[in-house]
Amino acid sequence: MLTLYDFGNSVCCQKVRITMRAKGLDWDSVKVDLFRAEQYDPKYLKLNPKGVVPTLVHDGKAIIESTLICEYLDDTFPEPRLIPADPWLRTRMRLWSKMVDEGLFEGVTEISFSAMFRERMRNMPEEIRERRFRNIGDPRRRDRFMSTYELGVRSPFVKHGIAAYERAFKLLEDTLSESGPWILGADPSLADISLMPFAARLDYLGLLDLWIESRPRVIAWWKLARQWPSFKTGLRDLISEAELSEMRTHGPRIADEVAEIIAEVRRDAVAAPH
Repeated sequence: MLTLYDFGNSVCCQKVRITMRAKGLDWDSVKVDLFRAEQYDPKYLKLNPKGVVPTLVHDGKAIIESTLICEYLDDTFPEPRLIPADPWLRTRMRLWSKMVDEGLFEGVTEISFSAMFRERMRNMPEEIRERRFRNIGDPRRRDRFMSTYELGVRSPFVKHGIAAYERAFKLLEDTLSESGPWILGADPSLADISLMPFAARLDYLGLLDLWIESRPRVIAWWKLARQWPSFKTGLRDLISEAELSEMRTHGPRIADEVAEIIAEVRRDAVAAPH
């Protein structure tokens, strides 16, 4: 019934897998290797014209966009509920989905690229590297990748991503002071699931503490998230030791520069008129 076109260390795929594990679902997995540009294969593009992962196929029908997939899963397999019944809480949940989609997704992409994928692309044969850049159909995405490839952490797009994370973790600390232990209260929801892969990526890169070391409620939330069985089976257990090793090796190399930019973002926030 369910087939997930998937790439193991994709944050968007991780979000969908956590949701499916929380629902107790089984599915067939089809790997789409992003580093071999399999997402641009004509057959795959028929399923997902954007050329991204994940894509869920349910009873022969394709659903794309990870946020929409997660909501589709909650509508189709309603137990346990991950979208609140209360309309106000539902809007609060979707604000977190919106924050992830509009800020953290590009942020984690640029931070990850500058930490480790940039080096991998530098070591590619020039022909393959140029094909990767040509295959990025969206001019905005191409500009981001080119900037981060050329400038690394000093790309303005990386700073934008660092600032997006700063806003998210500040809001999370404030939100948890009013609710907790999860974002919307006593139970995990799609708000928490949306954020988990993006916190996990920073954690595995050895960078998360740069944002949260002075935010005790976020630290407690992240400890709770890591212990949640659906997180373990939908994300942590599906990352290979080679991938973890790569992240742990490359992330600390950019930590000092990231810390400098976080400090700069915080100074700018204090200086900004309110």
